[in-house]
Amino acid sequence: MQIDVLSAEAFDQPRVFDSPELPADSYVLDRLRRGTAEVDLAAPAVVLPDFHHKRKLEMPSSIAVATTHTIRPTFTSASVNCGMALIALDCEKPNRPAIEDFYRRVRERFPFPAGNRRELTTREVVEAAARGAEFAADRYGVGVDELERIEQDGRVDLERWGGAARMRRELPRLTFALAGLRFGTVGPSNHFVELQVVEEVFDDDAAAALGVREGQLTIQYHAGGGVLTGEIGRMFGRRIDYPRHLRAAMAVQKPLYHLASARNLATLRHRLSLYFAEGCPPVRLDTDEGRRLMLANSAAMNYGFAFRTTTYAGLRQMAREAFGGNGGRLVVDSPHNSVYLEEVAGQSAVVHRHNSCRAYSADLMRPGTTFSETGQAVLLPGTNRTSSYLAVAGPHAGRSLHSACHGAGTIVSQFEKSGLSTLHPERHRTLKFGYRDAAPAEVEHLDDLGVNAALDILVGHGLVRPVARLRPMAVLT
Repeated sequence: MQIDVLSAEAFDQPRVFDSPELPADSYVLDRLRRGTAEVDLAAPAVVLPDFHHKRKLEMPSSIAVATTHTIRPTFTSASVNCGMALIALDCEKPNRPAIEDFYRRVRERFPFPAGNRRELTTREVVEAAARGAEFAADRYGVGVDELERIEQDGRVDLERWGGAARMRRELPRLTFALAGLRFGTVGPSNHFVELQVVEEVFDDDAAAALGVREGQLTIQYHAGGGVLTGEIGRMFGRRIDYPRHLRAAMAVQKPLYHLASARNLATLRHRLSLYFAEGCPPVRLDTDEGRRLMLANSAAMNYGFAFRTTTYAGLRQMAREAFGGNGGRLVVDSPHNSVYLEEVAGQSAVVHRHNSCRAYSADLMRPGTTFSETGQAVLLPGTNRTSSYLAVAGPHAGRSLHSACHGAGTIVSQFEKSGLSTLHPERHRTLKFGYRDAAPAEVEHLDDLGVNAALDILVGHGLVRPVARLRPMAVLT
C-alpha cells in the first residue's frame, strides 16, 4: 500500500530534549531516525529524557511520534495503557508494624504469580472495554468526581470507530473471556507500590488544587493495563515482545478476528499481509482496517483505565485498614503507552507515546476540572532509592507533542554506575518488600542528581512545572 508522506524532509531530525550533562544516546537516536524515515510525520519525532532502547521492543523508550495518515503500533508498547498513579492519603505517618501490615494486605490481594483467578465475567470485561474507569468506579465505590483525575476522564469514545456494538460483534469471545483473569493486579519487575512522604512543595496553589501538602503520606504505583491490552496489542501484527502465555491464545484469536470475519478474498489477503506477515506494518487511518485498529486500541485503553481504577480502589481500602483515615483520594492516573487521535499543528494526527505520558496544558483540559486550572498532572518517578516528583504541564508542552518522560530510572542507574551519584548524605532508607513472605530489606537512598537531571530538562524547556517532591519510605516490587 502506498503511504503518503507529508513534508518528510522537514521532519527528518527528531526534536531532542536533553542537556550537555545528559545527552541523548547517539546510537539510539540513529535507530529512531531510521525507524521514522519515510514516515508520514505530522511533526518531528520527540525524544525525552530517559531515552533508551530495550531489546524486546521495536522502538526506543521515552518518545512521542505523530503521524498524519497511518497508525503505527510499533511506536508504542504492545500493551497500551501501562501507567502510573498517585494517591494522597489523610492519615498520620505510620509506624513499621502498620507499614508491614499494609504490604501484607497488598501481597494477599495482588499476589504474584497471580494465577488464573477470575475477577470478571466475560460480560463484565466487555462492559469495562466500553465504559472504561466508570465501570470500575461503579463496581468498587470510587466517586465519579475522581474520574477527572484520570486521563481522558478514564474513557475513550468508541463511537467514532464503530461503537461498542461493533467491538462486541467482531472481537472473539475468547479474547474477552481470558481478560477476566488477573484484573486489577500490580506485579513485580518495574511495577511497584511505593509509600512516600511529600518532603517539599514548590507550587502551593497547584499543590492545594491537586490535594497534596508537605508532610503528607502518598502511594505511588505503577501497573499495567491488564490481559486485554496484551491480547489486542499482539492481534495487529507480529511484535517482538511476544510472551509465551499469549502465543497459544493468539493462534486461535488472530485467525478468528481477522480471517474468519473477512467478507471477501481481497480483505482476506489484505489482512494476511498486515497482521500475519513479518513485522507490524502501518495501517491507514482512513480505511476500515484503520477504524478496526483504532476501535480495538480504544477498547484496550478503556479496559486499562478500568483495570488501574480497580487497583486504586483496592489500595485505598488497604491503606484505610492499615493506617486509618478515609483511604485518601486520587491525585492523577497517567498512562505512558498510548495511541490517541489529537490535534498537531492545526491538523488531526495519530499521536503514539512510548514510555512517555501526556502533558496537556490547562486550556486543553475539560473546563471545570482541576486540571483545567493547573494543567494536566505529570508524575516523574525516580527509583525507590531517590525522590520522585509531581508536576503539571508547562507553558511550552506543545513543543514536545504535549509529552513528558514517565520516569528517570535509567538515568538514576547510569548516574550511580558512573559515580555521578552517591549515597544520600542524610542516609534515608526504604523498606523494600518482595512478593515472598520474608522480612523487608532496608536499602539506602542515593542523592537525587539523576532524577533532578531529567526534571531540569523538562522544566528548562517549559514542558512541566514542578509541584512537589516525594521521598519513598517503603516499596513492594
